[in-house]
Amino acid sequence: MGNVMVIPAKRQIGNTGRKQDAKPKLRVAAYCRVSTDSDEQATSYEAQVDHYTEYIKKNAEWEFAGIYADDGISGTNTKNREEFNRMISDCEAGNIDMIITKSISRFARNTLDCLKYIRRLKGKNIPVFFEKESINTMDAKGEVLLTIMASLAQQESQSLSQNVKLGLQFRYQNGQVQVNHNRFLGYTKDEDGNLVIDPAQAEVVKRIYREYLEGHSMDKIAAGLEKDGILTGAGKPRWHTSTINKILRNEKYIGDALL
Repeated sequence: MGNVMVIPAKRQIGNTGRKQDAKPKLRVAAYCRVSTDSDEQATSYEAQVDHYTEYIKKNAEWEFAGIYADDGISGTNTKNREEFNRMISDCEAGNIDMIITKSISRFARNTLDCLKYIRRLKGKNIPVFFEKESINTMDAKGEVLLTIMASLAQQESQSLSQNVKLGLQFRYQNGQVQVNHNRFLGYTKDEDGNLVIDPAQAEVVKRIYREYLEGHSMDKIAAGLEKDGILTGAGKPRWHTSTINKILRNEKYIGDALL
């Protein structure tokens, strides 16, 4: 019989209690969003958070990686969605393996934004599953379906925006005026949202018009207001000639509104 070489077993390093062939769990996170702060939508928001927390935790092959939820923020673009942006950062940091969300319109209503982030995540091998449409972005047909659905979602958003604009136009035609009083020198609003005169600021407006009619230049009017420590409608101490010009040209000071 030939010589036999005995090769000693290698010492195990690390957690020897875990099966070496155990499949690692998929770290799954959910993204939730509602677009308004109404009571009905607030309930929807809470329901989404509860639903996905339970949905992820009951799957034995998944590890709960958290809920990212933007409450009361529009989905038209992603600039102001803090939780959405934090989720993308966590994905890129390697903390999330998969994202679940209710629908494409919850994820993004802008086609370009939607596809940009989907492709960005696909580059990290991170799928997004849209529950309503039953689309997994890692499937072969995923991106084709996604493009179609995202386009429809964008059309829906644009339609909603158009309806809002038509509503504003209808109110304007009926003489219902909406004015931002925060920077409208001389006015504030009462409890019912109606414009009312602010007596102290009204004197500043009268002064500007009076001095202009007396032949003062806009530069001189601005300098005089600054010298007397009078603040602008925005609460700033610096008066620009353009600010004086806008006040002099603002038709609302004579009771009209051009909308």
